Amino acid sequence: MPRTLADKIQQLPIARRRKVESRAKELIAEEMSLRDLRKAMNRTQVEIAKILNVGQVTVSRYEQRSDMLLSTLQGYVRAMGGQLELTVTFPRRKPVKLKSLGEISD
Repeated sequence: MPRTLADKIQQLPIARRRKVESRAKELIAEEMSLRDLRKAMNRTQVEIAKILNVGQVTVSRYEQRSDMLLSTLQGYVRAMGGQLELTVTFPRRKPVKLKSLGEISD
């Protein structure tokens, strides 16, 4: 009978299991959708919409997109009080933070 990941984790010593679960939570927290990020910042779609001078439906669409202009993403992040930074990673090299892509206008 095949064993599941949950079965294997349950067999670990308690200290090791807690360490694995803690690291898993850290990794999950490192990646968020725009919706998750907005909620983590205790903002509503209506609040973001007012700051961006768009309708709440537009903010909802932003949060569902898989592709958008960087200027749109930058505005959304700024509306939450953040700053958008782009980092490029390559194998066997340190990450490179992009200074600009030309000027992204507001």
